[in-house]
Amino acid sequence: MYIYIMTKKGNFLQLFCVFFFFGIMTLTAQDNSTKNTTNLIQPDYLKSGDTVAIVAPSGILKNRKGEVEQAKSLLKSWGLNVVVGKHVFSKDNHFAGTDAQRCEDFQQALDDPKISAIWSARGGYGTVRILDKLDYTQFKKHPKWIIGYSDITALHNQVHNEGFQSLHALMCVSLTKDLSEIEESIATFKDALFGRPIAYTLKGSEYNRVGEVTAPVVGGNLTILHTMLGSNTSIDTSNKILFIEEIGEYKYHIDRMLQSLKRAGYFENCKGLMVGDMSKMRKNTTPWGTSVEQLILDVLAEYDFPIVFNVPAGHEKDNRALILGRNATITVGKDKSTVVFEE
Repeated sequence: MYIYIMTKKGNFLQLFCVFFFFGIMTLTAQDNSTKNTTNLIQPDYLKSGDTVAIVAPSGILKNRKGEVEQAKSLLKSWGLNVVVGKHVFSKDNHFAGTDAQRCEDFQQALDDPKISAIWSARGGYGTVRILDKLDYTQFKKHPKWIIGYSDITALHNQVHNEGFQSLHALMCVSLTKDLSEIEESIATFKDALFGRPIAYTLKGSEYNRVGEVTAPVVGGNLTILHTMLGSNTSIDTSNKILFIEEIGEYKYHIDRMLQSLKRAGYFENCKGLMVGDMSKMRKNTTPWGTSVEQLILDVLAEYDFPIVFNVPAGHEKDNRALILGRNATITVGKDKSTVVFEE
């Protein structure tokens, strides 16, 4: 009888452990489900009469009112309405207002069902300081395009992990007095917003690693991707094409960041790499010894996925739109390559 009772208790304990273990596994899977998904929700494309909010979640907009006015005029010329965040021109040392002010503007834009897109006025630094204050509850009911690049990569990561597509594209301060200088950037920005086909033919590179793959595109600024490691806004690159770009870094900094991503498993199940502009590279007193292209190939030598250079996106005037979270086919050759986003 005593043995029988203990057996029942033992069986019960075993069953409890099984249910507890699988329960934890289920919860973990649920926690990671959006992070690992390759089927992200697309916000509605814009149409005439829709509203775009201009906000400044990052650096200060000192003497940049002209560019914001120009951005408003551009959007209005497309038949769109524009609202500008209350604190866009606020100042708090390095930032466009305090963390609370920048968060307030962004949160209001996220929550407002009448807003169809949120366009960042500039990058710089500061977005990471408001990430954990943002609530996406209302955004999920009325998804909208999050637009920007550079420091805005932090928001792209967060939106990706919430399960939504976003738009890596120019910002208000990217506009020049003569818009013909950035004609392609503006045209692809508009095309992406209004749902027109996005496809690019890229000039060739001897460094390209030849191949073809179709997968969702993720990524952005390398420094921001690196600083997100270990947080809930780090992205899972499994079965995805990673895009990177950078500005103002030493080659050894690029190597260090890529090595950190590599050690964190970033490239283990990655399907491809798109390398955008590596702008204004700084010269170290000790020469690195190779090109930045060769540096990247050396870090990734053990992987066999396609790698395409000369992607016109990043901190240059030719900064074409990329739909993050959307499937694209990259066909990589030595003489030329193509990037074609699914419609």
